[in-house]
Amino acid sequence: MKPSRIQVKSSAGAYSVRAGAGVIRHASKEIARLGPFSTLHVISSPKVWRAVGKRLSAILKFPKPNLHLFDDSESAKNLRSLEQITRSLTRAGADRKSLLFAVGGGVVGDVAGFAAATYLRGVSLVHIPSTLVAQVDSSIGSKTGVNLPEGKNLVGSFYPPKLVLTDPSLLRTLTDREFRGGLAEIIKHAIIADSRMFALLERDFVKILQRNSQTLGALIPRNVAIKAKVVSRDERESGLREILNFGHTFAHALETITAYRRYQHGEAVAWGMIAASFLGHELGITRAEDVSRIVSLIGRLGPLPLWPRVSTRVLLKAMHADKKTRGGKLRFVLSPRIGHARTLDNVPLQLVERVLHFTPRLIAARTSATGNRDA
Repeated sequence: MKPSRIQVKSSAGAYSVRAGAGVIRHASKEIARLGPFSTLHVISSPKVWRAVGKRLSAILKFPKPNLHLFDDSESAKNLRSLEQITRSLTRAGADRKSLLFAVGGGVVGDVAGFAAATYLRGVSLVHIPSTLVAQVDSSIGSKTGVNLPEGKNLVGSFYPPKLVLTDPSLLRTLTDREFRGGLAEIIKHAIIADSRMFALLERDFVKILQRNSQTLGALIPRNVAIKAKVVSRDERESGLREILNFGHTFAHALETITAYRRYQHGEAVAWGMIAASFLGHELGITRAEDVSRIVSLIGRLGPLPLWPRVSTRVLLKAMHADKKTRGGKLRFVLSPRIGHARTLDNVPLQLVERVLHFTPRLIAARTSATGNRDA
């Protein structure tokens, strides 16, 4: 299948996402179109660079790249890592005509993007995402940032890259856990924007879990197109873009109260989508049939890290730190039917508390009844 070129509109100018098998082989030509740069710098993690560094260095014709490595765990997505990277750039002589490459998953992309946005008040950036969640979601849309102990992604900026190069071949080294976590974001896109893709996921989930190249080659550009369409219409999350946060009000709270150490982001989103579906049903918005389909498909990702043993009061406090909160009121993205989503506020807190209390219990009961089948 021929790679796709998907345009993303941005206030700073449009940029392209090249998505498909073989894209990375033509990376040097794509980058040459961006113009001359004084120096080239790679921001990545030790783990990612061990997996793909040799190959990318040869393709990008880096004789000896200026390499800036940092811990890409969610718990290290903080201001200390930002300082580490920007000081490393300074020591390597990066200037305003330099080009930064973010090579890795969502944490690398978010932190490297924030570094590009703030170092010398902005230098050029290219994303080369190496995880599924980064390829279909986090590398697209200009969001950059880091976490605080009080909440996720509370410090950041909107800063578009010059180019995104997305090649499914870079996913070969992912662990099953990392791959399945990325699939949660694909499920999210289907729930909020593409009912036909949701049905395709139900039908072809075994092939997807097996990383069938043809299936992924079609699925990844389709998800890129969904994300690109939404963020092109609402770059700064003033309205439509909020639908991309389906499940995230719950997910960010789960990540925050576990100090970003228990869940990969996609795993927290999976829990969050289940909870959001239950909340939608409690409000009379989401049909029981759709809740059942959503919970069933998420269940095929495999076992999730356990829901934390904390009170609903603790979870609610963390949820109030969510970026979508307005005037102290929680706001939730819910799905009236698969393929559609909208944001609601003024949700009764007693319903939220009920969902927080019963979600882990309902899933535990369902898992015991079904034997937790993966496919």
